[in-house]
Amino acid sequence: MSAALGGGVRTLRVPGRHGYAAEFSPYLPGRLACAAAQHYGIAGCGTLLILDQNESGLRIFRSFDWNDGLFDVTWSENNEHVLVTCSGDGSLQLWDTAGAAGPLQVYREHTQEVYSVDWSQTRGEQLVVSGSWDQTVKLWDPTVGRSLCTFRGHESVIYSTIWSPHIPGCFASASGDQTLRIWDVKTTGVRIVVPAHQAEILSCDWCKYNENLLVTGAVDCSLRGWDLRNVRQPVFELLGHTYAIRRVKFSPFHASVLASCSYDFTVRFWNFSKPNPLLETVEHHTEFTCGLDLSLQSPTQVADCAWDETIKIYDPVCLTMPA
Repeated sequence: MSAALGGGVRTLRVPGRHGYAAEFSPYLPGRLACAAAQHYGIAGCGTLLILDQNESGLRIFRSFDWNDGLFDVTWSENNEHVLVTCSGDGSLQLWDTAGAAGPLQVYREHTQEVYSVDWSQTRGEQLVVSGSWDQTVKLWDPTVGRSLCTFRGHESVIYSTIWSPHIPGCFASASGDQTLRIWDVKTTGVRIVVPAHQAEILSCDWCKYNENLLVTGAVDCSLRGWDLRNVRQPVFELLGHTYAIRRVKFSPFHASVLASCSYDFTVRFWNFSKPNPLLETVEHHTEFTCGLDLSLQSPTQVADCAWDETIKIYDPVCLTMPA
């Protein structure tokens, strides 16, 4: 494993591990979790990497192995040491970075790959939501060994499940059935179904500044913004990626800024309120770019990971310039 700092980009190479997801800690500045898999996630084991930044680049603080590929990771919102990952074997794993042992708990209910996991950000509820290729979403309380509820309705693989940062008990899901769906834990049913693309939707995210606004990213190479008060038409469409969009994240600091990464190897930054919305294209990976996150502590810092065995933390020019 090698770390390098060049041109303001901190890079960690992890041989034999292909990155699927990267998430900054909500507590510790500079700490990053990365979920990775051997053999592009098709076979082999998975690794959860916990990274810290220092002057010389990135260093591994902890590394945990699992017997199948890890596809997503989410930090606890009430304990700085705890994370949840999800895996190709249909299980979720609860980890404690304060120790070097295996998972504290394993949740085995999904019957196929689990591609998405997210810990609720709203205070007063400690809930995790997971989305699987078995076409179900499951709701978990990490202190309980079994799921609280299963949500059915999607007609294909679920790629993305994301809690609303505004509305308690509300989450969104995106699927290969070409829909974005909004769910309410209290009613255990779907509230809104949005036929958002004529292609598989691999990612969605909520705007941090507008409780009604979400974005979807799809295999059709487009990003679309949706106002839940009127979902007949997207409120914006962002074009520029040349292959499927794998992940999209709204900025925690700028109401109309978002980032996306793609199978075209690029990460792109956008401001959907501008006539020319594409702010910057970052081309520093040589394989599918799957993981992406924007720091909650630093307004300029971004992390990504790709199938080229590298994890990168950097400050794109567009985020360091005045808007």
